[in-house]
Amino acid sequence: MSRIAILGDGSWGTALAGLARDGGHEVSVWSRKQPDWAPLARAQAAVIALPAQAIGEALTTLALPPDAALIIAAKGIERGTHRFMHQVVAEACPKNSVLILSGPSFAEDVTRGLPTAVTLAAGQLEVARFWAAHLARPHFRIYASDDLMGAAIGGSLKNVLAIACGISEGKKLGASARAALTARGFAELSRLGRALGARPETLVGLSGLGDLLLTCSSEQSRNYAFGKRLGEGMSIEEALAASSGVVEGAFSAEAALALAKENNIAMPITQAVAAIIEDGATPESMIRSLLDRPLGTE
Repeated sequence: MSRIAILGDGSWGTALAGLARDGGHEVSVWSRKQPDWAPLARAQAAVIALPAQAIGEALTTLALPPDAALIIAAKGIERGTHRFMHQVVAEACPKNSVLILSGPSFAEDVTRGLPTAVTLAAGQLEVARFWAAHLARPHFRIYASDDLMGAAIGGSLKNVLAIACGISEGKKLGASARAALTARGFAELSRLGRALGARPETLVGLSGLGDLLLTCSSEQSRNYAFGKRLGEGMSIEEALAASSGVVEGAFSAEAALALAKENNIAMPITQAVAAIIEDGATPESMIRSLLDRPLGTE
């Protein structure tokens, strides 16, 4: 049994807290609404299920033991710095082991005990294996990895690409268009991944292609549902207000595009989503821009 602190009491933090309790661990939940500080000082692991853009600031105020494993369950890229979450956490807590939990998993499915499989990545494979064994349940399979960057890119980019697929659904462009966006979006994700040193097997695995396929095809995804509302005619503000939680892709799109430009990588779908969110471009104009691109080879 381990002492595990869950940072965040949203749907995902609540689902992971239930998993940990089901595994016999001593679990505490910290949130801004209920800041229970005492258990944090004793935690052997902290699962970070806070909004991605809030993690850096939160870690400056939380007193976590330097030997606690920090398991990131948020997916995003920090605005302004263009850092992935494991880079943010490593800078804030340089003495701690940093891990990423990512893969095709909706909180509701996990809470209901439905079969789910995810990736747990760490800088050292033995660390990933240790915590995978501690946190896995019969219905929640965890595959260990030592490719932190691969897990980070898959989890972050799929949110941006899911917005594009949601817009397509909202505009009633059909299943063929959604499939094309998903496939070409995966090509963008893969190009950025290769440039930043991610391994191909990670990108085609659970935390990459697996998560992308799920998020780009279901209204259970906040990002997909947000995009659908935009496609149906809502403004950015209206679509965000109608969302049940944080839409990470809306905050990561600009940072993802900046990384693409820094690495001289063509990411037209990501660029279109960023233009809609950041520059006020209409979905209709961005759809036309994608369809008018010169034909190429795969």
